[in-house]
Amino acid sequence: ESAVAKHFVALSTNNQKVKEFGIDEKNMFGFWDWVGGRYSLWSAIGLSISLSIGFDNFEKLLSGAFFMDQHFRTAPLEKNAPVILALLGIWYSNFFKAETHALLPYDQYLHRFAAYFQQGDMESNGKYVTRAGNTVNYTTGPIVWGEPGTNGQHAFYQLIHQGTKLIPADFIAPALSHNQ
Repeated sequence: ESAVAKHFVALSTNNQKVKEFGIDEKNMFGFWDWVGGRYSLWSAIGLSISLSIGFDNFEKLLSGAFFMDQHFRTAPLEKNAPVILALLGIWYSNFFKAETHALLPYDQYLHRFAAYFQQGDMESNGKYVTRAGNTVNYTTGPIVWGEPGTNGQHAFYQLIHQGTKLIPADFIAPALSHNQ
């Protein structure tokens, strides 16, 4: 038990449970209980990310998120990237009856981006009731999927290019690649 208290840290919203487990409260990184899983990387949960990529890179990640938050809050609607992408998603799902959305990054450093985005988007939109508890009568979101472009070129690109289903696709390329 003393090893737990001395050598473990906790990331939690529940001080009492951390103490009961045997971890000293001074070794607890707390965050608010209203922080959902899809947003938690920006909270103390991001500790594991910072340990993996280094704190300098983690600060760059936070800086990029802050930049996009400010863009979303201040950019005019016609130039607001999150608003435009959201409206395109609604348009394709509800007016064109598109059932899927492909994310196709062209950079190996983004090879898990589609899976990451899939989790956040589909968890958020995977609801059949409104916040008020009313059943929705519209499509709440598409099935999000994807792979790095080089993985999909001889797999599903044929369906995207020449198939009979409309598949909205985002081709994602970095402005600056870190690949050598």
